[in-house]
Amino acid sequence: MKPPPILPKHWWFFAVAVLALASCRTVSFYSQAARGQWEISSKARPIEELLSESNTSADLRKKLELVQKLRAFAMKELHLPAKNQYDRYCDLGRKFVVSVVYAAPEFSVEGKTWWYPLVGSLKYRGYFDPKEADIEAARLKAAGFDVFVGGVEAYSTLGWFRDPVLNTFLRRSDAELAELMFHELTHQRLYISGDTDFNEAFATLVGQEGARRWLKACGKTGELKAYQADLILEREFIKLVLQTRGRLEKIYADTRQSAAVLRTLKAAEIARLKQQAEALKIKYGGRLPVDRWFSKPVNNARLNTLATYFDLVPGFERMLQAADGNLEEFIKRVEAMKSMSQAERKAVLMGEK
Repeated sequence: MKPPPILPKHWWFFAVAVLALASCRTVSFYSQAARGQWEISSKARPIEELLSESNTSADLRKKLELVQKLRAFAMKELHLPAKNQYDRYCDLGRKFVVSVVYAAPEFSVEGKTWWYPLVGSLKYRGYFDPKEADIEAARLKAAGFDVFVGGVEAYSTLGWFRDPVLNTFLRRSDAELAELMFHELTHQRLYISGDTDFNEAFATLVGQEGARRWLKACGKTGELKAYQADLILEREFIKLVLQTRGRLEKIYADTRQSAAVLRTLKAAEIARLKQQAEALKIKYGGRLPVDRWFSKPVNNARLNTLATYFDLVPGFERMLQAADGNLEEFIKRVEAMKSMSQAERKAVLMGEK
């Protein structure tokens, strides 16, 4: 997942121009972004250097060696721009690199957007300090928005910086680490300003397909089977979430209903989603972490977090199939969509055009 990119290489000059025209809250946001990126850059150390040191732990050494193999695979087999990326390591000493705020109106499934220099409008706002994310969330709640705050393990600066591997990556399994790295590197291959859903769904497809191809190339048959099974379960759960979001969209469209009635109907749909998730958990022998997922607020903003990443994935899968599985040809066809409008891209991927 990719929270908003930070600032370009010469961020100090660019920041002056932006902040001169900005509100106090915007100044605060970009200031924390610059501080957070500076922390990452200043703490990052070359992986080769860490591997040469005898005091590097066996677990960290194993993960860093895996990162090097994944970088090589990304460049050679997936045609992703991994050169000078993920060749350094940074331990931030925390679980997540940023906390991301999502928001949506109480009776709308359309997510709130924020505008950023260079990348346009995005459906989230990232903070390196979780306390600042909570402050923004509280402000939005007070304004009547549904809000969700989630911790994020990784993001891409789209090549403006040399992105290091973070300690936040390394709690993942090998297959999940592969998917994450390939996802973030995909953003550096293609990123269309202002089209969050397109960018994230495209990176999701390449990340998952890349992980499958890497596991197969390495002969990790058992891990590939387990990874595929996890993806199937994930897709089934996401399908339930997107169906819930679709039903809510129809409910909100009925302008004859009062706010009280809409709240009742909304609560009923969320309760229905939980019941369906519980049934799915039973179907898969308890593998779906229903209690953990529903321990956080489920609202329009939360539903949008999954819609952003997965709503357009089936369209990209059809494009990959049309390219006979040739990943480079597929990516070139996706890159050609950059000249389309956002509405045209969505229509193509949803099979409406």
